[in-house]
Amino acid sequence: MVEPVAAVETAMVAIRRRQMLRFFAQAAGVQDDSGQQVIDAIEAAGDEPIGVNGVAERLGVDQPRASKLVAAAVGAGLIRREADQLDGRRINLVLTAAGRDRLEIVHTFRRRKFAAAMADWPEADQETFAVLLTRFVTALGTQ
Repeated sequence: MVEPVAAVETAMVAIRRRQMLRFFAQAAGVQDDSGQQVIDAIEAAGDEPIGVNGVAERLGVDQPRASKLVAAAVGAGLIRREADQLDGRRINLVLTAAGRDRLEIVHTFRRRKFAAAMADWPEADQETFAVLLTRFVTALGTQ
């Protein structure tokens, strides 16, 4: 019997390999995946303003790398830079219509794949998995 922590580690490595952003963008029919990580980070920020440093923090990369990713997303028309209304020195990143459309395409594809993977699971198992996975991911973020 494999100990639970080792089983989770193995599963997480497999998930990481299969869930790469580039894979999902391309599999969803998105030909140019420039900026996908950035628009995912901006979406995750919700209503909170986010700039390059916030993107760097959410993606776990340094500021120069985040700047390059942001520039690619701007160049692809997925986001735009806006001056902060409360602090003109601060620049916020905002999704464009094209960025929102891209998110919808990728979300639809991801959710279809996840639904297919759980299609033969009872609804109660799906709900339990969602709760436990969310709790696990949240706890990882506090470590």
